Amino acid sequence: MSETTAPRRTALVTGANRGLGRAVCEVLADLGHRVVVAGRDEREAGRVAAEIGGDTLAVALDVTDDKSVRRCRERAGAVDILVNNAGVLLDGGTSPSSVPPDLVERHLRVNTVGAWRVSQAFLPDMLERGWGRIVMVSSGTGAFSNGLFPGAPAYSVSKAALNAVTVLLAGETRDRGVLVNAVNPGRVRTRMYPSAEQTPRDAAVDIAWAATLPEDGPTGTFLRARRPIPW
Repeated sequence: MSETTAPRRTALVTGANRGLGRAVCEVLADLGHRVVVAGRDEREAGRVAAEIGGDTLAVALDVTDDKSVRRCRERAGAVDILVNNAGVLLDGGTSPSSVPPDLVERHLRVNTVGAWRVSQAFLPDMLERGWGRIVMVSSGTGAFSNGLFPGAPAYSVSKAALNAVTVLLAGETRDRGVLVNAVNPGRVRTRMYPSAEQTPRDAAVDIAWAATLPEDGPTGTFLRARRPIPW
């Protein structure tokens, strides 16, 4: 099914106040989908939603807080597409032997458990309707095939764990109309990587592609530039 004839879906993007998350919202809106801009700062999310226009909705969302996730689900309603983009990278320059454990826990709370928590909140509606797409925005630093990056050990471990969550959810939802995949966007010019050459829009196009896969699309895969790569 081509993008021009695809049904209009509702897509929720976490961490969508700026950077890559905002770009994903813009690309999905350009494809004709209704977008829910989710971020910790509801005012900033509202600004992004207003600039995108149409019936774009802004919701407050802290992926580490159960109550916040429940309120987000109540406000947004059922969604067809979930892009788990919210993430942190706070341990650059540390080492596996010296990174503070509380910093490791922070990365896991946001990057791994946060995405898992939000997926659990919205997945039942997808399964009930027999259609859904979940995309985990991951990283090559979390792939054993690529080699975990020791210069940001907590971040790397959290993304490796996120990849594991992707496989588990994909296995549970296989043949039930829901596709769950992880995307490695590469280095993107955001606050996390201000010197990166790739623009948020460039990376967002590939994430939006994974978020709108056809019925026979892959599930449980790790994607880079629209192609499966090893875990």
